[in-house]
Amino acid sequence: MNSFFERKYIIQGIFIAIALLIIARLFYLQIIDNSYILSANNNVLRKVIVYPARGVVLDRHGQVLVQNEPVYDILVTPREVKNIDTLFLCQLLDINKEEFDKRLKKARDHSPYRASTFEKLLDVKTFAKFQEHLDKFSGFQAQPRTIRHYPDSIAAHFLGYIQEVQEKDIEKSNGFYRSGDYIGASGVERSYEELIRGTRGIKNQMVDAFSRPKGIFMDGKYDTLAVSGDGLVSSLDKNLQMLAEKLMKNKLGSIVAIEPATGEILTYVSSPGYDPNMMVGRQRGNNYMKLLNDPNRPLFNRPIAASYPPGSVFKVVAALTAQQAGVINPQTVFNCPGGYYVNGARMRCTHVDGPTDLIKSIQKSCNTYYGYVYARMLDSRGISTPEAYSLWREGLTKFGLGNPLGIDLPGEKGGGIYTAEQYTKKFGSAKWKSTYNISNSIGQGEIGITPLQMANIMAIVANRGFYYRPHLIKGIGEKQIVKKEYTEKLFAGVDAKHYEPVIEGMSRVVNMPGGTGYSVKINGIEMCGKTGTVQNAHGENHAVFFAFAPRVNPKIAIAVFVENAGYGGTWAGPIASMLTEQYLRDTITLPKHLQDRIYNGYLLPKVEKKKEEVKKEDNKIDSSKTNNQIAIANKKKELVVHHSQIVR
Repeated sequence: MNSFFERKYIIQGIFIAIALLIIARLFYLQIIDNSYILSANNNVLRKVIVYPARGVVLDRHGQVLVQNEPVYDILVTPREVKNIDTLFLCQLLDINKEEFDKRLKKARDHSPYRASTFEKLLDVKTFAKFQEHLDKFSGFQAQPRTIRHYPDSIAAHFLGYIQEVQEKDIEKSNGFYRSGDYIGASGVERSYEELIRGTRGIKNQMVDAFSRPKGIFMDGKYDTLAVSGDGLVSSLDKNLQMLAEKLMKNKLGSIVAIEPATGEILTYVSSPGYDPNMMVGRQRGNNYMKLLNDPNRPLFNRPIAASYPPGSVFKVVAALTAQQAGVINPQTVFNCPGGYYVNGARMRCTHVDGPTDLIKSIQKSCNTYYGYVYARMLDSRGISTPEAYSLWREGLTKFGLGNPLGIDLPGEKGGGIYTAEQYTKKFGSAKWKSTYNISNSIGQGEIGITPLQMANIMAIVANRGFYYRPHLIKGIGEKQIVKKEYTEKLFAGVDAKHYEPVIEGMSRVVNMPGGTGYSVKINGIEMCGKTGTVQNAHGENHAVFFAFAPRVNPKIAIAVFVENAGYGGTWAGPIASMLTEQYLRDTITLPKHLQDRIYNGYLLPKVEKKKEEVKKEDNKIDSSKTNNQIAIANKKKELVVHHSQIVR
């Protein structure tokens, strides 16, 4: 009896032990060890990301500026890579064995079980060759996506480019972006990223143990569709942009043209530029470094990031703000003996103008006149000069100077205008007068403005006192939505009546003999303009011209800035004239010899070679000389031998 019960407990114990072992093993396999479930998932179901097409960008007439082209990323799941012809794969992808090993190790370190990018952005032609043999490379798969293509290779600084996301982009996006995604890096690609990027989709694909597709899981029931990004209609005129870039070839500088009635930018040029197609595809990294190391800085966005003294074009703003302050009127006359020489201040004028009123001061670009205007603004208002200067500066800021205008591009700078406090600190006293910084009166000194701000000043004058924030996108998506901030009318603080004498002076600059811009007159179109020659301490003076046309019901306001080019009427003026007539008439009547001089002009600065480069070249020359000397000696030796043989 006791023996029976003893055997019973032993048998029960064995069964319980076996059950516990089975439960423990199941717990380990299902909870602790995930290798089987990972393997099962990889052998059965694969989630493929479907990347959306970014929104297309059109010009104001519906012509394509940016579109999409299909490319393919090659992904690898390291655990599944078995018995493949490595050298053949390298040949198809145009890489070497060392690079193959490096990439596979990186993918394995990332995760042996999860697919990661092995090769990026294969074009259709290269992928077609690879796809024919894809079944021979277990563990490798293709993922389609699109890249940007620029049919006309223009407007690089306006359009911008995209790049692979960085860690900071992923963190800021709250999980939207993943490693390997792309994001707008500059231009409107950056400014409108959230609108034009679209929404990713997911496709659940059945595969076998060899990664071969076996159909769509559950007939796509659990798939999500990719949604393309919103398209953008830009304010740019493609044909005008192409002409502007052609005119600025081999020159440093900027062109900005604005439609005054809307603030829409018609032309946006930063020169030298680059082909935006260089910033896409497998050679993007190499091309980027090439552009980055170019001494002429083609990546620098000059219209919004470069700050220059405005020079004589500043006289337009000075005349308007002085009238509004009541210190001058159109009949105010100052005598110009060839310069402004008051209380120790010395500022030369380019010519002797004699008695000069407001209109004549604009037409002749008289420095002396604006020296007197500045003195009245600062020293004759019954308050301290620093207080008067602050009022003067406030008037400039209403014209959009000293702060960014708010264009829809990243990286806009606001230029700079000294505050009264900065001058007090600089001079060591608050008892300074206008003579201390008289160069401000003609747009030199401590005043810096951007080419965009120059063009916006012309839009203000064309509108007789107001402007809309300059912008590059006039319609978003199918509904052609315009951002609210670009529909707001902003006033420059000067009454409309004060603009007419200034505009009359600008008209005479271009349309009357003796005007500084008479050589670029357009017959039949009353263009109102102002030339400028900006002093440059680092080389040749900068050439400036800004204008609007026609005088009545203006359609275009333009600013042209050409670095190191000398007089404004010589280089910047003809460029502005040609673009204005092209836009208004679709033709150019400027004399052919003037056109040819602009098209063929080469104004890029000479690049000084680094000491290391010069030394290398010297070594090459020395080496070449040595080699030549050796060759000559050998030749002589051959001749001697040959001669001795003949003698024999």
